[in-house]
Amino acid sequence: MSSDKLKVNMNEYLPLRDVVFNILRKAIITGEFAPGERLMEIALADRLGVSRTPVREAIRKLELEGLVVMIPRKGAEVARITEKDLRDVLDVRCALEELGASLAAGRIDEEGKKSLKQALVAFEEAVESGDFAEIADKDMDFHDVIFEIVNNPRMTVIVNNLRELIYRYRLEYVKDVTYHNTLVKEHRQIMEAIFAGDGDRARKIMKGHIYNQEITVIKNINKK
Repeated sequence: MSSDKLKVNMNEYLPLRDVVFNILRKAIITGEFAPGERLMEIALADRLGVSRTPVREAIRKLELEGLVVMIPRKGAEVARITEKDLRDVLDVRCALEELGASLAAGRIDEEGKKSLKQALVAFEEAVESGDFAEIADKDMDFHDVIFEIVNNPRMTVIVNNLRELIYRYRLEYVKDVTYHNTLVKEHRQIMEAIFAGDGDRARKIMKGHIYNQEITVIKNINKK
């Protein structure tokens, strides 16, 4: 990636090591740092205008989160996406998304229908734009609206805890342009099932939707 995108906001009310950690974490999750890319302390410190110490401390925290791995005689690099990690995350996501779609079908009101329709249109426009980051964001927004319709704060907390891990994989599958039409079609089908109040159908379509994403990402990471 171009490290010129990295910028420290010195006004943030956080220790410098945490500011650097948040910047690097976001860069990894959003794909600005590619899986397998080396993280050079000196280069990062120069780009961020800080000493090596907060960069080193941030990298250690990223290692604890599993986003960075230390390679003997090479140093730190962005953790690669593996099938095991992907399946672990999507197992949990699938269970939550299936439940969310099913519950939303029984709880949606006119305001919810309006919000979900708007989210679908925004997603379709993002797909037309071809901007991968925008597609990933609008895909996330569409699914978030479903959980908003469910209106279960405890479920929302769990979903939010997974959000950033899911986003990393979400970016991987939206990069596959051959899958875009399928994504749009599945979103429409999910919305239609929820609008119809058919929880069982919404759950089944959502399950297939997440499974297709898993297969797409696995196919793509195995090519690398």
